[in-house]
Amino acid sequence: MIKDTALIFEGGGTRASYTAGALVTMLEEGIEYLDIYGISAGSSHTVNYVSKDIGRSKASFVEFMALPGVAGWGGFLRGRGYFNAEYIYEKACLGGERLPFNFEAFMENPARPHIEAYECDTGRTVYWGKDDMTTLSDLMRRVRAGSTMPFFMNPIEIDGKVCIDGGLGDSWGIPLAQAKRDGYKKFFIVLTQTHGYRKAPERRPWLTKALFGRRKNVVERMLKRYGRYNAILDEIKALEKSGQAYVFYPRTMPVNSRTTDQALLRESYRRGYEQAREELRLWRGFL
Repeated sequence: MIKDTALIFEGGGTRASYTAGALVTMLEEGIEYLDIYGISAGSSHTVNYVSKDIGRSKASFVEFMALPGVAGWGGFLRGRGYFNAEYIYEKACLGGERLPFNFEAFMENPARPHIEAYECDTGRTVYWGKDDMTTLSDLMRRVRAGSTMPFFMNPIEIDGKVCIDGGLGDSWGIPLAQAKRDGYKKFFIVLTQTHGYRKAPERRPWLTKALFGRRKNVVERMLKRYGRYNAILDEIKALEKSGQAYVFYPRTMPVNSRTTDQALLRESYRRGYEQAREELRLWRGFL
């Protein structure tokens, strides 16, 4: 088990179909990290990695996302959200359902998952590990909370606090800071944006304020996020240069964060998997 390097998964909605190829490659090759950090869609990667479920790791962002009732504007208009979060995280994971989760394997693995979310009203970032996820329901409610894309998914309450996407929290989308606080100086970082990407400011700040005006903390974080996120990318670049980080950058990104077309998602996964297999020798050299 790798104990000197933190594994970090960025989020990005269904862009995670590409990085699922990297996740599956790690599982196939028996590359096991002690500490795994994930935000938003990266939190699903994190728990799938700890459960060592190759099939679920791929299906979560490929076949499953194209199923009727899982995602789309129809569900949004019916009040379920563009992504039907309650079903995706709290129902599909059950035995006999479309995306069952092996909770026993998750708990038996000594690896330590780290996920986070942002509390809308308090402005506080909350961090969760295995001690907070002692049942399947506890686990999946927290994965859902940390993955709740503003506007596109319905928020959820955890311990009486309304939570949304961890990408608005203190890690600003890439949980590097949390891994550093835990003492890590070496990082394997899986991103869902191509090399050289930089996040742009909100194009319609007035719309952000109109949609989330009652939640001033959320508005403030959304308007600030581009600058903070880009600063983390600069930090990652410096870590790469010093040899402290290996970064998996998608060579291309054929989908966006809300793609539900199965052919596109399959192609995205295929490209990610092929890239991961090609980079495997470099991964081993870094580790």
